[in-house]
Amino acid sequence: QGELVESGGGSVQAGGSLRLSCAASINTYSLYMGWFRQAPGKEREGVAAISRDGSTSYADFVKGRFTISKDNAKNTLYLQMNSLEPEDSAMYYCAAGYYLGPLGLAPTRFAYWGQGTQVTVSS
Repeated sequence: QGELVESGGGSVQAGGSLRLSCAASINTYSLYMGWFRQAPGKEREGVAAISRDGSTSYADFVKGRFTISKDNAKNTLYLQMNSLEPEDSAMYYCAAGYYLGPLGLAPTRFAYWGQGTQVTVSS
């Protein structure tokens, strides 16, 4: 059973940056991993995903601003978030699984989920 623990959330002003981390209790080399977010009153939505070979996929609303990366030596997933906007405020969740298909952000591709870290962006 994989355990995922997120960190790095916080409060920033619009235009600022944050880097989220997700520490995994299992070897991330063979994992398909991603970040999701959920704002109050809204459905959970996919933000970014990274495959075993390092290929990445992003939601349109974060392209050019967010970067997902994975350090297999540290079993850690990252999300670098730049040019943050108030609309980016949400609980951010790390997710992982053993999916081997095409890149995408469907939640069904992920078997393990973290507890989330809060990101708040003020205008």
